[in-house]
Amino acid sequence: MQTAQETLQVWVDQDLCTGDGLCVQYAPEVFEFDVDGLAYVKGPDGELRLAPGSRVDVPSHLRLEVIDAAKECPGECIHVHRQADDVPVAGPNAED
Repeated sequence: MQTAQETLQVWVDQDLCTGDGLCVQYAPEVFEFDVDGLAYVKGPDGELRLAPGSRVDVPSHLRLEVIDAAKECPGECIHVHRQADDVPVAGPNAED
């Protein structure tokens, strides 16, 4: 179980992205579509992280939205991990 103080990181596997857009609806500060119609994470500077597997820290005020986006994603392509030990907390491979 994570605590509110633990830093989470998120990344999107574009190979699995369906372009559904739920993630952008849940957390537009963290997720955005690129011209290819796929979702990517963006950093605090607002720049998309286009390299495969790029991770960004989840802002503390958006933790629940990002976790919900990972759980609801039809492509199961959003990975949320604890930064400290890289344990998945939401998305594929996460224990519910």
